[in-house]
Amino acid sequence: MKKITQITGLLLLALFLPFANADEAAIRKAIEKTMPTAKIESIKPSEIQGLYEVILGSSIYYVSDDGKYLLQGRLVDVENRVDLTEQKLGATRKTALEKMGVDNMIVFKPKIGKYKVSIFTDIDCGYCRKLHSEIDQYLAEGITIQYLFFPRAGKGSDSYDKAVSVWCAKERNAALTAAKKDQKLEHKTCANPVDKHMQLATEFDVKGTPMIVTENGNILPGYLPAKQLLETLQGEQTAQ
Repeated sequence: MKKITQITGLLLLALFLPFANADEAAIRKAIEKTMPTAKIESIKPSEIQGLYEVILGSSIYYVSDDGKYLLQGRLVDVENRVDLTEQKLGATRKTALEKMGVDNMIVFKPKIGKYKVSIFTDIDCGYCRKLHSEIDQYLAEGITIQYLFFPRAGKGSDSYDKAVSVWCAKERNAALTAAKKDQKLEHKTCANPVDKHMQLATEFDVKGTPMIVTENGNILPGYLPAKQLLETLQGEQTAQ
């Protein structure tokens, strides 16, 4: 719902921005007026002349310099075959995860860590359970797993309540493993980051679970076996 509201607000923004010579300050003022709760990370000229790049939270939009048009989509360097938008989204995701902090995640660490991924998970998701059943294989490859919750059924659902109970358990890692095995959990409530996880998932446009985010902020949708994930992470590191 928040995603829909944001997009609606942006469409309204396209109508109400000044029609002539809108510069960075004018665009910022218009966004703040139309979407007072929107968090503006930056406004700057894009690679295309006459088009501004606007980062709201972890999303990127483009606004024409005359303020008449707003675009939401991918900016691609055709000659070099590079998705410029995805490159920048990777950086915004990385920053967002750093702001979230590992203290607000459930972390499984190998003895010797070589790589690290953040995974949006739903306790009742079949492939999420399959991935977690192989957690020792990921750890054996030196991959640290940082879990964030994204109960797809939404707040107040059974999956949501399970996520909160896991977080509030004395031993979170053990509680998560038990929940993934469909073992009965003691119902608990406490201060928790589950809503923040869900908001971040919305900003990242998570469509399903598990969704893996690499250290560089790149998205790997769906389940990947440990060996395949390792190869992907090695390739990402080599490409840097």
